[in-house]
Amino acid sequence: MDNYPENIEEKLGIHQIRNLIREKTLSPLGERWLEDMRFVTDGEKIQRELQQAGEFISLLEEDLSFPVDHVIDMTPVLKKIRVEGTFFTIEELFDLRQSLNTIRAVGRFFERTEEGRFQALKKLAAEMTVFPFVIDNIDKVLTAKGTIRDTASPGLKKIRQALATRKKGLSGLLHRVMKKAQAAGWVEKDAGLSVRNGRMVIPVPATHKRRIPGLILDESATGKTVFVEPAEVVELNNEIRTLGFAENREIEKILLHLSDLLRPYAPEMIGSYHRLGVFDFIRAKALFSLETGALVPEMQAHPVIDWRQAVHPLLYRTLKKENRKVVPLDIKLDEQERILVISGPNAGGKSVCLQTVGLLQYMFQCGLPVPVATGSVFGIFQAVFLDFGDEQSIENDLSTYSSRLLNMKYFLKHANQGTLILMDELGTGTEPMLGGALAETLLQRLNQTGTFGVVTTHYANLKHLAAFEKGIINGAMLFDHQNMQPLYRLEPGKPGSSFAFEMARKIGLPEDLLKEATQKVGEEHVLFDKHLKDILRDKRYWENKRKKIRQTEKKLESLLEKYEADMAVLQKQRKEILEQAREEAEHLLSGVNRKIENTIRVIRETQAEKERTKEVRKELEALKKKVETMQPAPKDPMRQQLSAVRSRRKKLGGKQANDQVIPEEPEILVGDKVRMEGHEIAGEVLDISQGGYLVSFGNLITQVSGARLKKVSDEEYRQQNGRKKNVSDWQEDLRKRKLFFRPEIDVRGQRAEEALRTVMNFIDEAVMVGEPNLRIIHGKGNGILRQMIHEYLYTMTVVAHFQDEHVERGGTGVTLVTLDL
Repeated sequence: MDNYPENIEEKLGIHQIRNLIREKTLSPLGERWLEDMRFVTDGEKIQRELQQAGEFISLLEEDLSFPVDHVIDMTPVLKKIRVEGTFFTIEELFDLRQSLNTIRAVGRFFERTEEGRFQALKKLAAEMTVFPFVIDNIDKVLTAKGTIRDTASPGLKKIRQALATRKKGLSGLLHRVMKKAQAAGWVEKDAGLSVRNGRMVIPVPATHKRRIPGLILDESATGKTVFVEPAEVVELNNEIRTLGFAENREIEKILLHLSDLLRPYAPEMIGSYHRLGVFDFIRAKALFSLETGALVPEMQAHPVIDWRQAVHPLLYRTLKKENRKVVPLDIKLDEQERILVISGPNAGGKSVCLQTVGLLQYMFQCGLPVPVATGSVFGIFQAVFLDFGDEQSIENDLSTYSSRLLNMKYFLKHANQGTLILMDELGTGTEPMLGGALAETLLQRLNQTGTFGVVTTHYANLKHLAAFEKGIINGAMLFDHQNMQPLYRLEPGKPGSSFAFEMARKIGLPEDLLKEATQKVGEEHVLFDKHLKDILRDKRYWENKRKKIRQTEKKLESLLEKYEADMAVLQKQRKEILEQAREEAEHLLSGVNRKIENTIRVIRETQAEKERTKEVRKELEALKKKVETMQPAPKDPMRQQLSAVRSRRKKLGGKQANDQVIPEEPEILVGDKVRMEGHEIAGEVLDISQGGYLVSFGNLITQVSGARLKKVSDEEYRQQNGRKKNVSDWQEDLRKRKLFFRPEIDVRGQRAEEALRTVMNFIDEAVMVGEPNLRIIHGKGNGILRQMIHEYLYTMTVVAHFQDEHVERGGTGVTLVTLDL
C-alpha cells in the first residue's frame, strides 16, 4: 500500500530533513544512499538501519577517531576503466589509493574496537573488501605526493636521467648568457630565468630585445618585457622538449599497463565504494540526530504509538536559533484507543502535534533516529494518509472542500488496521452543521476499520463522539486561562475548548456584543465544553475505581491460590511428621516392653538378689531418662503410648523381691526446687501448664519442659541461692510486674533481630502478668519489620489473634495482639 498523497514527503517536511542530512555527507557516495532513502514497512530493515545509526551516534558521542579523510567517489572512474584500452590518469590513481586506504582504515578501526560493541557496523565493515594488491601496485608507480616514480619503468628512469643532464647543461649555459647581458646592461640585475611553452628563456626589457640573438617566445602583459630564447640554447631546448615527449609516452605506457593489471578488481572495488557510501550516509544521519537530540526508540512489529517528549525536529532547529524551546509532545495510541481527536484554541499547537506525529513516524520508517525520550515505543504502519486541507486546484476545478472530499473517499476505500491517518480541521470548508455531521460519520466508519489516526477539530459533535465511542479518545491543547495564551501542551483524555468568547474578550470586543452573541447561540452551547469535561472527569474516576477493584480481586485470587497451595503442603508435611512420630513411638514402645519383660524375668530368676536388683534398676532408670528426653508434646499419639509404658512400669514397681521395691520418679509440684539438665543453677517451680513448668532461676523466669528438670533438695537450693524463695515472694514479684507493665511497645528504628527479641520478651512478660491485649508499634516503611513480626506471632501458640490497627490510629504501622490466657 502506498502513502497518500504523492507529495506526502513535501507536506511532512521530509525533503527538508533530507537536505539537512545531505549537508553532512562527505561525498556523492553518501548522497546517493540518501536519495534512495524511502518509507519502508520491513521491520528487520528498519531495525538494522536504526541499529547502525544508533551505534554511530555512540561512536560520535565517545569521540572515537573514525576515519573520514579521503571519502572519494571513485565509482565513475572504475566503471570507465572496465573498458579495454582505457587507463587511469595520475590524479585518478592518487585518489584511488587515498580512498582505498580509507576503506582499509575503516576495517582496521572496527577490528580494534572491543568485542561485542558496534555489531551492526562491524558486520557492514566486514562486507567491504580491502585491496592490498591494488594499493601496493599503485605505490610502485606513485610517490606519496602523487607523482610518477623514476623507478616506475627502466625506460622512464633512463629518459629522466637524460633530461636531468640536459637541463643542467641548459641552466649553466643560460646563466652565462644572462650574466654577459647583465654586464652589458641589456638585462636587469635582479632578473631570473623563466620558462615559456616548456622552454627556458631570459626576461629582457623590450628596448633591448634585439641585443640578444635568439627567438622571442612571449612578452609580458604590459609589453615592457619580452622572453628571449638565446640562439645558443635553442638546440638544447629542442632536445629537452623531445625528451619530455618521450617521458609522457613512457608514463602513458606505465599507466596503461597498471590499468590492465587493476581492471579485474574494478567490480569488487565498486562494491566496497558502495559500502563506504553507506558509512558516509550513516555518519550523516548520526550527526543530524545529535544536532536534534534524536535517538533509537523501542520498536514493535504492530501499529502502536507510545511517545514521550517528542519534538518536531525542524521546529526544534528553528526555535533553537532564537534561544527558545519546543514544548514536547506525549502521545499514546494503542488497540483500545486508536484515534485521537485534538481540540483547542487557534494557534494552540494542534496542527504542530499532527505534523509531529506524521513526520516522526515517517522518519522512523525511513530508518532515521527520532527526537523522543528514552522509553518511547514506535510501531510499524503499512501506510500514512494525510489530509491537511490545502489542495486547491484551479486547473482541476477543485475547491479546498472538494479536495477534502476526494481525500475522504480515498481514506474510506483504502484505510485498514495498518494505516495511520492524519486529518487537520476535519469537516471544515463547508456549512458547519453539514460538515460536522459528515465528519462525524466519516470518523465512525474509519474507527470501524480499526485504523489509527490523529484528527484536529473545533466541532463539538466530534468531541462528544470521542467521549463515548470506543476506540476514539479526546485530547486537549492546554490553555492558560489567566493570561489567555496557549501552553502548546497536549493533555489526552479530555476535550479542549476553542475559547472563542475568551479570546474575543481579551482582544477587546465590546462586552454587550459578547453577551448578545451568547444569547443567540445559547448559554448551554457555550458551556458545552465545560459539561463534557465534567462528564469525562467522572468517567475517568469510575474507570480508575473499577480498575483498582479488578487489580485487588486479582491480587486476592493470587493470594488465595498461594495460601491453598501452602495449606496443602503443610497438611502433607503434618501427615508425614505424625506418621514418622507414630513409627518411632511404636519402635520405642516395642523396645521398652522387651526391656521391662526382661527385667521382670531377671528379678524372678535371680530371686531378688540385692546386687543384681540394683543393676536392673539402674538399667531401667537409664531407659526411663531416654524415654523422657524423647517425650513429645501433650495430646500427641506418641505421648499416649509412652503413658502406657509408664503404667506398665508402675505395675512393675509394685512387685516386691526380697522386700526390695523399684520406686517411681518423684513428681514435681509448684514450689519444688529443681535443676535444669546440663546446668548447675537450681531454681523454683512457679507454675505448671500444658506447655511445661514456669521456673525462676534467680532473676530469670523461663518455661521448661518436665523432661529437662530434675528435683533437688531444699538444702542444695539454699546453698546456691542464699535463702529460700517461696511462692509468696513470687506473688510479690508478679504484683510489681503487673503494676509497671505497659501493654504497648515501640520497636521503630530497631534492626530486625533486635526488634524480634524485644517482641519475644514483651509477650513473655504479658503472659506472666496476664495481660491479653497488646499493641506493637513497628512503623510502615517497606513493611519488612511488620512481616517478620507477623510471621513470629503466627508461630506462637499463646497468640490467639493479631491484626493491623485501625487506619486512623496507625493502620499497617501498628499490630494489635490478643493472647489466649
